[in-house]
Amino acid sequence: MGRCRTWLSSEAEFSVRIAVGNRSLGPLVSKVKEYQVETIVDSLCTNMLSDKEQLRDISSIGLKTVISELPPASTGSTMTANVCKKITAQLTGAIGKQEDVSVQLEALDILSDMLSRLGGMLYTFHSSILNCLLPQLRSPRLAVRKRAIIALGYLVLTCNGNIFSELMEHLLAELKRNESTSTTRTYIQCIAGISRQAGHRTGEYLEKIIPLVVRYCNVEDDELREYCFQAFESFVRRCPKEIGPHIPSVMGLCLKYITYDPNYNYDNEEEEEEEEMMETENGEDEEQESDDEYSDDDDISWKVRRSAAKCLEAIVSTRHDLLQDFYKTLSPVLIGRFKEREENVKADIFCAYIALLKQTLPIQSWLHASDAGGKEEIPLTMLQNQVPNIIKALHKQLKEKSIKSRQGCFSLLTELANVLPGCLADHIPALMPGIIFSLADKSSSSNMRIDTLSFLHVLLCNHQPEVFHPHIKALLPPVVSCIGDPFYKITSEALLVTQQLVKVIRPLDKSCTFDVKPFVKDLFSGTLKRLKAADIDQEVKERAISCMGQIVCNLGDHLSGDLPPTLKIFLERLKNEITRLTTVKALTLIASSPLKIDLRPILGEGFPILASFLRKNQRALKLSTLTALDILIKNYSDSLKPAMVESVLTELPALISENDLHVSQVAIVFLTTLAKVYPSSLSKISGSVLSELFQLVHSPLLQGGALNAIIDFFQALVITKTANMGYAELMKPLTSPIHSSPGGASVTLHKQAYYSVAKCVAALSSACPKEATRVASQFIQDVKNPKSSAAVKMLAFLSLAEMGRTMNLSAQKELKTVILEAFASPSEEVKSAASYALGNISAGNLKEYLPFMLKEIGSQPKRQYLLLHSLKEVISSSPADGLKPYVEDIWALLFNHCECTEEGTRNVVAECLGKLALVNPSHLLPRLKKQLSSGSPHARSTVVTAIKFTISDQPQPIDVLLKGCIGDFLKTLQDPDLNVRRVALAMFNSAAHNKPSLIRDMLNTILPHLYNETKIRRELIREVEMGPFKHTVDDGLDVRKAAFECMYSLLESCLDRLDIYEYLNHVEDGLKDHYDIRMLTFIMLARLSTLCPNAVLQRLERLIEPLRATCSTKVKAGSVKQEFEKQDELKRSAMRAVAALLTIPEVEKSPVMAEFASQIRANPEMASLYESIQKDSASLPTTESMDMN
Repeated sequence: MGRCRTWLSSEAEFSVRIAVGNRSLGPLVSKVKEYQVETIVDSLCTNMLSDKEQLRDISSIGLKTVISELPPASTGSTMTANVCKKITAQLTGAIGKQEDVSVQLEALDILSDMLSRLGGMLYTFHSSILNCLLPQLRSPRLAVRKRAIIALGYLVLTCNGNIFSELMEHLLAELKRNESTSTTRTYIQCIAGISRQAGHRTGEYLEKIIPLVVRYCNVEDDELREYCFQAFESFVRRCPKEIGPHIPSVMGLCLKYITYDPNYNYDNEEEEEEEEMMETENGEDEEQESDDEYSDDDDISWKVRRSAAKCLEAIVSTRHDLLQDFYKTLSPVLIGRFKEREENVKADIFCAYIALLKQTLPIQSWLHASDAGGKEEIPLTMLQNQVPNIIKALHKQLKEKSIKSRQGCFSLLTELANVLPGCLADHIPALMPGIIFSLADKSSSSNMRIDTLSFLHVLLCNHQPEVFHPHIKALLPPVVSCIGDPFYKITSEALLVTQQLVKVIRPLDKSCTFDVKPFVKDLFSGTLKRLKAADIDQEVKERAISCMGQIVCNLGDHLSGDLPPTLKIFLERLKNEITRLTTVKALTLIASSPLKIDLRPILGEGFPILASFLRKNQRALKLSTLTALDILIKNYSDSLKPAMVESVLTELPALISENDLHVSQVAIVFLTTLAKVYPSSLSKISGSVLSELFQLVHSPLLQGGALNAIIDFFQALVITKTANMGYAELMKPLTSPIHSSPGGASVTLHKQAYYSVAKCVAALSSACPKEATRVASQFIQDVKNPKSSAAVKMLAFLSLAEMGRTMNLSAQKELKTVILEAFASPSEEVKSAASYALGNISAGNLKEYLPFMLKEIGSQPKRQYLLLHSLKEVISSSPADGLKPYVEDIWALLFNHCECTEEGTRNVVAECLGKLALVNPSHLLPRLKKQLSSGSPHARSTVVTAIKFTISDQPQPIDVLLKGCIGDFLKTLQDPDLNVRRVALAMFNSAAHNKPSLIRDMLNTILPHLYNETKIRRELIREVEMGPFKHTVDDGLDVRKAAFECMYSLLESCLDRLDIYEYLNHVEDGLKDHYDIRMLTFIMLARLSTLCPNAVLQRLERLIEPLRATCSTKVKAGSVKQEFEKQDELKRSAMRAVAALLTIPEVEKSPVMAEFASQIRANPEMASLYESIQKDSASLPTTESMDMN
């Protein structure tokens, strides 16, 4: 070590050695002993104060290297703490002396490094660091002030409350003193810097800060104004809640100063534009004189305008709730400023307007349907009315020399066309010259042309074809010449535009008088050149194929002799692994063209190639190929030879399986097309295709689209009367697994399979009505036969149910008796199937069955539950007109049962009431409302649950009525009965999830009651003795769970109506609640990290602790297996929330988070859990995440 000291203190050859040494200092710090590191640091600090510049520079690099290599605080290393103390003491001394500015600057730089990385370990020095930094804010050197501000920004991340308040009080006092404009600028910059780093701490001081900053905005000093607006911007982004009340005044200042350009007269611009063509020499001379008087170099008013524009962008991006105000006050001012002469300022004004357009982008319309304020107030309508002004302000700029301005215009117009499709239809003549100018201008950069093409594509996609027809002649040549551009990105974008242009000049879905002949040659030859080229970029190859596919599809009848050779190229591309998928899609397009393109030249060779794709291990290729084959069979069946079809049929069995229901569905749709269009091929369907189909019908996973496809296929197949594929031959394998199952009550297939088989049986029966009566009689005999197993009876009832829904079974006289007898069956499955059958058969024949059912419900209390389920099926499946004559009888009957003590029965009654209310809402909804005043809690809970069943995610006639009275039903959130409150929360959750427009405007009154239900109620917790053990039961848990579920739904649908900080308070409480609720709040926290990262960042300290506690919990050694599994799932869920928090931008600035991240790394169990979450999170949004390495 002696040698090390000599090496460091000897100044001879120092610079050479230390230059080499700096590289080795890093590894050295981790290898040598602690006291040796301290000696190194001492020497470096001493040399840093040297008067030799080279020595100083090298020593400061050395110190930075040492700091970066010190072990993090979480490892508990004493070395880090001791070294930090040593360096800090020396640095604060060096900064305080103010002798040599360059020493001060280096010292401030190193201090910032230390505070950002190891700030928490320096807490004993925080006070002395603050006292050392504050005087530097008045340093005569601006560079010193700037670095002091950076260091203070890192200090506020880790310092305690007292030091933070001391700093803020000092800054406020100095701002009030306003000693000189220069220092006031610095203090405002400092406050903005602190707010950017620690917005959550600055919030409470805003009330005092804002009036001062507002005051200084009006001081005649442009630099000071710029810093004031930068401060406002950081408050808007970092303290959104506290800045709320001040938004109007801040916005007023922004709007005032965004037009602040004292040295330039815009008034004459309008006149100048008119006189552009008549410019005189005299006018030019005058302009020359004014330039001599004033130089633009002295004018920094543009900085004020730019900072005001950025502040407006921040306001627009964070305050969706003020959108209508923005369109009234802010939008016209911004449009008026599109004429800004400074390029950089104009770019920021465009950005602010684009932010406004992005906020206006309509989300699912029903989510935000609000009747408030009438039509005129809706932001989209307001924007529509301002479109002419936007175009007027922009269209001339599209031909300016400045590329940056033109790009800004196109970005803004692209966003506008996306937000309001069709809004530019009247303005195409004004925009076209600018588009053509940017495409043809040889001085334009590549990016300029790409942006122009990209805008043109959006424009073509979002507007009616007719509006472009007058401009095609001028537009086509520059677009086609872009296809030939040597830069592949321009070519690729131009091909995309050309494809859309083809649809525009000849739309196939409507009649069109536009003459396309003059343009076909250019379009075709330009695209063909790229289609033929083999040595081009992959994206260009694919887009050339797609574009040519569109040309053949829309203009094929104009290609005459060029068509066969082009199709041959497609055949070549089909054989190439890289281009085959795109080619299959292009061929699908061509085959579906109404122009009936002649594909015979390639069908013979192409069909077997397509068939071979069905066995490739590429899902997208299989799906696209099946779609292509389906279209070819439909439109070209007369050109196909049996051998071609057989080549496809041999590949089909492998595609039909429960492992991929979507591929199965598309394959079965193809078979159905074959049965309808090419029935002669069906005899070649191998047994294996059918056996796979039957296997799929018996799968528990079959449902939805795939099941409907099978039903359609069976119906199409049985109608063809193909040998060995008749009704009986298909029925046998369908039902045989159930009929061959052993006797007794054992059901071999999954319950879902019975429903699938029953639907197929009904479909076959409706296609063969002659067989239907015989089969229905057979099913009734199966049910009556005492030897029949439960499985056989279940299938019989389900099949009768599906048949009865669509055909009249009144000929079966024994049916009613048979069903009622089955209600006494020992098998629950048979009872349930009989109930389902009665409901569906009644729906198919209301006149005969519904009165019978109502009579039974009234007279058979033991069978009530099953009969009510049947009634539910009737109400759900019957058309409203058919039910109307029976509404009164059903309603009276249901109300007799709404106070039933059995909750299961009450729920069925509620569902029946809710669905019945949809039949005649204006008459029945007020009756439900009347029942709210019922004295019985059971009756109230039934009525509230009934309302839940009237809410669906589709628009319905009841919605308007419901919106008017849902507030009365939601008053039950304050009901004294716990169960009524629980069902009220379930109803509220359904509204928030399915139709938020019902409740959005009432949230202010509802939320306090919702939040109230998230609290733990001690009076609802009781102890139950279970033998020698005592068990705690929390009766309030279900209600709390329901309340948190409502909170989660609101996050998705009504985020803009929530006070997110109040919301987070309750999430914090949930993080410490019962297992079930913690699981829910972890998911909410992960979602919040994406939706409102800034708010979460402000609360990070309070959110991390419960997560850390969960992740570090150990289960007691003797616990049962379930307890271990439960705890593992909880830890996993908490770690998912942590992983989501780590994706928030700037989260690494939080010392609490950094420390927790280090703890995770240091603990093997937590580290492996985090890694496994990371692997699973391929599905999570991939945002910038904090580095855990």
